[in-house]
Amino acid sequence: MKHLHSTLAIILLLALVVAIVITLANYLGKKQYNRKIALLGLISAHLQFVVGLVIYFVSPLGIQAFSGENMKNSLSRLYFLEHPLMMLIAIILITAGYSKAKRQVDAQKANKTVLLFYIIGLILILSRIPWSTWSILA
Repeated sequence: MKHLHSTLAIILLLALVVAIVITLANYLGKKQYNRKIALLGLISAHLQFVVGLVIYFVSPLGIQAFSGENMKNSLSRLYFLEHPLMMLIAIILITAGYSKAKRQVDAQKANKTVLLFYIIGLILILSRIPWSTWSILA
């Protein structure tokens, strides 16, 4: 599961970057909002979140590590509190951005909404990825 979660993280990052770049091009070019591209980021984020939830509840680094003693250890705190909480907030923002854009009548406003929410979500995700554990970087 952990390997799947790491692989899906790469897919999620790529999907969000692609969605942001294409939506930015559409926004700057005053083109139509491309809901399918935004959906790519949304689906990959939700899939990643579901796998992360499973890991959180079965891994000894997840909810089982939730204790006052582990709050003093920055790596433990990252795994059982900071990472899951920040990812949840990012997923909520990405979902909210997609939902708000879907209801927009004006294509420029829809593109702007997706850009804003997806960029903030991507920043939050990048801020709490445990980079030291990524085998792809080693």
